[in-house]
Amino acid sequence: QVQLVESGGGLVQAGGSLRLSCAASGGIYSINYMGWYRQAPGNQRELVATISGDGGTNYAASVKGRFTISRDNAKNTVWLQMNSLKPEDTAVYYCNADVVVSRFLSSRTYWGQGTQVTVSS
Repeated sequence: QVQLVESGGGLVQAGGSLRLSCAASGGIYSINYMGWYRQAPGNQRELVATISGDGGTNYAASVKGRFTISRDNAKNTVWLQMNSLKPEDTAVYYCNADVVVSRFLSSRTYWGQGTQVTVSS
């Protein structure tokens, strides 16, 4: 069973930095894209950043220039380096991955359990 486990959330002051990690495990054949989403109270879940298998990246306009997504394909791990954090970045951050478990099957999207990021003003 594929599992995504996030870590690295916490409380930080505005202007500070945090680094989130997400490790995928459990019968993985390959992973296409990996990404980070976030959901603040009362809001819908929104895209933060994605990274393809060959390293192509995509960022939400609100985080571009402040956040950096990266991955290690050998370790099935994705990171989100968050700098210059703002109170409006406060949310639960979720990792997701488009995983192939067998070369005979189509990919499927999996989600992590989420990690809280709180930025105080």
